[in-house]
Amino acid sequence: MCLGIPAQVIECGEHYARCQGPDGEQRIDIRLVGAQAPGSWLLCFLDAAREVIDAERAAAITAALSALDAVNAGETDLSAFFADLEREPQLPEFLRTPTP
Repeated sequence: MCLGIPAQVIECGEHYARCQGPDGEQRIDIRLVGAQAPGSWLLCFLDAAREVIDAERAAAITAALSALDAVNAGETDLSAFFADLEREPQLPEFLRTPTP
């Protein structure tokens, strides 16, 4: 299994960028996404960027990865990791009963 890890660009060259990820600084291959400005977020697989993402998505992915770490450590309350899910579930429009 391969997990996408968010990393923020610190400095960018033609083919590689120096990025800050959860495990510190790393060299990321950017040939699939092209050069990116410092501060940009990349979704990386095996030290290669596959997608440019926004900061909100990077935070959500980082929270989900932190939840995996918490589960591995024996945690059972994961609500702190999924704040975006703190809402009443809604049925999709096509499943709702039409109101007259």
